[in-house]
Amino acid sequence: MEQKTLRYISAKMKNIDICMFTTKSGRGRLLSRPMSNNGDVKYDGNSFFFTFQESQKVKDIQEDNAVNLGFTTKDNMYIAVSGKAKLIKSKTVMQEHWVDSLNEWFKDGVDTPGIVLIQVKANKITYWQKMKQGEIKL
Repeated sequence: MEQKTLRYISAKMKNIDICMFTTKSGRGRLLSRPMSNNGDVKYDGNSFFFTFQESQKVKDIQEDNAVNLGFTTKDNMYIAVSGKAKLIKSKTVMQEHWVDSLNEWFKDGVDTPGIVLIQVKANKITYWQKMKQGEIKL
């Protein structure tokens, strides 16, 4: 198994905007959907996503906070991040991760009714590129 560093993986993830965000439903089904990290990729093992409190993914996280994020780089490295999701309602914390392009979906910024920030703290990152594979445990 090949061993890369978190810093190396972070550099690979720097320009990736969309990932597949997977949760587990109350019925035990895995549900995946594309989510944008809005370019918030100073990756240290934490990923951040804005959504609405009433979304299915939030309901899933409230029942089981184990999630998976799937990324693909332009040079065909595949990255799977397994971690725990946390729901954040603090406007101060949301503001730290806010980018102007979010105004398209959240008209009142961090004051938009029902907005919530999902933080995913990685506990394991697995990656594949060509015939090599490795993992980082955090």
